[in-house]
Amino acid sequence: MDAVDTTMEKLRAQCLSRGASGIQGVARFFRRLDRDGSRSLDVGELQRGLAELGLVLDAAEMEGVCRRWDRDGSGTLDLEEFLRALRAREAVVAAAFAKLDRSGDGVVTVDDLRGVYSGRTHPKVRSGEWTEEQVLRHFLDNFDSSEKDGQVTLAEFQDYYSGVSASMDTDEEFVAMMTSAWRL
Repeated sequence: MDAVDTTMEKLRAQCLSRGASGIQGVARFFRRLDRDGSRSLDVGELQRGLAELGLVLDAAEMEGVCRRWDRDGSGTLDLEEFLRALRAREAVVAAAFAKLDRSGDGVVTVDDLRGVYSGRTHPKVRSGEWTEEQVLRHFLDNFDSSEKDGQVTLAEFQDYYSGVSASMDTDEEFVAMMTSAWRL
């Protein structure tokens, strides 16, 4: 991974760490920075905006980021292309959540999991130590907030995957991992 990829991943991780509203908030913020209404940011606009978000980049890093996203050679960062790249990870997380949310009510419960996964072959079920219900609940607790109320919302699921996403170098790796793990 080169320096530009590292910089882009820092920004992506910061956006995703803000939870479900992170990318939307950054989109509004960047649109506010676009003073001339061109739907793109020049190096100066981008550098000021990223500094306000707490990501201070030197001139070489800024040039690299702009060059990576400058599709038409204008010397500016196309805002829509950048946001589309950020949303690729968000979309695959939402697809995985939708697969689990069998009832479609926006909350994943043990009942939803029963329709997707079976815990019968889990070693603790086979040994008689746990019930299948306990296995599914334990699985669900991985995504649940600190409350462990047996219900996982999309925001909690996204929060869990924001940490995973930050550790993945590229969109392609993250999407491939999610697609394989959740059989999307």
